[in-house]
Amino acid sequence: MSRRRRSGRPISGILLLDKDPGGSSNAALQSAKRLFEARKAGHTGSLDPLASGLLPVCFGEATKVSGFLLDADKTYWVRARLGEKTATGDAEGEITETTAVGLPDEDTLQQCLAGFLGEQDQIPPMYSAIKHQGKRLYELARAGIEVEREPRRIRVDEFRLVDADDTSFALRIRCSKGTYVRTLVEDLAERLGTLAHVTALRRLAVGPFEEAGMVGLEALTQQRDADGLGALDSHLLPVASALNHWPSVTLDSASQFYLERGQPVQVPQAPASGWVRICDAADTLLAVGEVMDDGRIAPRRMFQARGA
Repeated sequence: MSRRRRSGRPISGILLLDKDPGGSSNAALQSAKRLFEARKAGHTGSLDPLASGLLPVCFGEATKVSGFLLDADKTYWVRARLGEKTATGDAEGEITETTAVGLPDEDTLQQCLAGFLGEQDQIPPMYSAIKHQGKRLYELARAGIEVEREPRRIRVDEFRLVDADDTSFALRIRCSKGTYVRTLVEDLAERLGTLAHVTALRRLAVGPFEEAGMVGLEALTQQRDADGLGALDSHLLPVASALNHWPSVTLDSASQFYLERGQPVQVPQAPASGWVRICDAADTLLAVGEVMDDGRIAPRRMFQARGA
């Protein structure tokens, strides 16, 4: 029995999609996949429906690096309303508590912000996709059930005030994977002696990718209508662009022969540990690999040369 061929174009690359607020990340992904008529696509970590901004979409061979982008650091701009706490931590939830609005003096505020920098434990919110005994936490929350959550280790590298007035404030936050910005906002408000919830959230960067290269679905649709399907491919970044911050090693033809058969290879002057990009003499990405204890490099993801 012959295997059914998957429909769509066999394109590969990374689209820096500017997600609109109000829709799910999966809906944005599916819209991009249809626009590009791509055979295979995936995204690199969901944004809340309320959120907008950078959602890297991986087509074809690029889906093999989506996990690395999922683990990458993220940068956000967030605006919060003072004096109100909601069930979800953002404007989509019902207001559950109110208090007097107000921010402390500048010195006290800056000192409080500095206290969030570095590694720390964070308790995930009930309105999150984390599973508890087979059910998503947000499913339990909607049923009025609250369960104890294990704290998770996160890291905050930037926690900077952008602007503030009598009713709201905006922050720029750079943080590790798994950080809940809604929880950071609530925790900050608590330390300031008030309440707050997120009213707008925009992701500005994911790993090596920043907002400068983003493009929205509306602009892509207009370009396709005006210039045809092929014109959209100009927005696709090479797969290797997701890993440009990694060290690179170059193989000779003999080592490449063994690597392509899944065997670890010895590479002169390779890093002593960690992940590396593995390229051929023409600097074409062949694979990503991990340095073993004996110094050899083991391939972990292989790429088709045309797609990387």
